Amino acid sequence: MSGARRFFVTDINYPAVAEVEISGDEFVHAKTVLRVEEGAEIILLDNSGSEYSAIVTSIGKHSLSAHITGVNVGSREAQTPVCLLIGALKGDKTELVVQKATELGVSKICVFSSRYCSAYINDNKLERLNRVAREATKQCLRSVAPEVTYFPTLEGALASASEYKNKLFACEFAGYSDGDISRLSGSTAVVVGSEGGFSEEEFALARQKYSFSSLTLGKRILRAETAAIAALSIVMFSLGELK
Repeated sequence: MSGARRFFVTDINYPAVAEVEISGDEFVHAKTVLRVEEGAEIILLDNSGSEYSAIVTSIGKHSLSAHITGVNVGSREAQTPVCLLIGALKGDKTELVVQKATELGVSKICVFSSRYCSAYINDNKLERLNRVAREATKQCLRSVAPEVTYFPTLEGALASASEYKNKLFACEFAGYSDGDISRLSGSTAVVVGSEGGFSEEEFALARQKYSFSSLTLGKRILRAETAAIAALSIVMFSLGELK
């Protein structure tokens, strides 16, 4: 990552208030990892889509202060909303998917448990996933970090995507794709399962009750994390977000 360092803060009220304090994890990262010094130029993000240019004015033991000098609207957010619904994966694979999905420009990430899912998500893991999303957002110069939410059931995750125009369900036994993914337009939700895949009943539920279309990714069986990244890459390219 090049250019001014980027940090997430809350409650920016610029231009009424130009002084901002950075504390918590962002301060620790700034002071101990990035070694930010007084006078450094930084960019502040509040997940509104705005980017606030600022100068570090002081550094204390538990926080640093910065003075905002201007604001611009971020230019790197995707124009079309894309949501990834991914089954919880073992180890740190869910973190990998969250990181790459953020880099590709998704606006929302939903992690769910399903019949053959053997991983689990708790509050600490969910916070860790959101931290990964924020770090990836800063690295790829986005201005809005996608929120990562958790659904204990597949049906809950599917229902959360009801507002999307295109709803794609990646499944290894689907046999064929219902539509031409190369001609996508409009908001899109993509579902990819965990390492255990989906049951026939879950596939039927997605298609019949929630109007998802089947999506295949070729003749080979892909690992779950590969399938998620590949599907999102194709979707983003089809929507014109990688051109």
